[in-house]
Amino acid sequence: MSDGKPAIFLDRDGTLIVETGYLHEPEKVELIPGAGEAVQQLAEGGFELFIVTNQAGIGRGHYTEEQMHAVNERVAGEFAKFGVAFRKIYFAPEAPDQPSRNRKPSPQMLLDAQDEFGIDLAASYMIGDKVSDIECGWNAGVKCSVLVRTGYGREHEPQLSQTPGPLAVIDSIGDLANLALGQAE
Repeated sequence: MSDGKPAIFLDRDGTLIVETGYLHEPEKVELIPGAGEAVQQLAEGGFELFIVTNQAGIGRGHYTEEQMHAVNERVAGEFAKFGVAFRKIYFAPEAPDQPSRNRKPSPQMLLDAQDEFGIDLAASYMIGDKVSDIECGWNAGVKCSVLVRTGYGREHEPQLSQTPGPLAVIDSIGDLANLALGQAE
């Protein structure tokens, strides 16, 4: 689907917002420094924006799906201050030991976006702070998976020394616009 649109698929916790562990209070949402500006540049650069997030805290009973949606609304509101709108927020509510269609590293959320919004995955990026985010991108056939060193990124980076797919490592989401837009030109 070469006529599709390129997208940036973003993990939420530890990538866009500060990792707090089972976040379920909207008032605790804090953007990672530079995130708003970087995502704004990506939107202006022609990328469709999606959040794809594993929310195992729901499956583990730490918080409800309603609480997650309230947090997501707060996240969307914070990015709206930068003129940024996410096309959709996809989530996997299951715990790791529960069967799941969407849970990363499954590429399903990206494949759904491809079908729903006409996304060209081969021109898209998957950004996250965990190996499962990176593998999700590879499994979906994205142009590049990008590990951020925020959240759990620094801890997960050594596990990616042998990489079967295209990988970039950046210090934080603030560096993403340079990477994606630099390669897009």
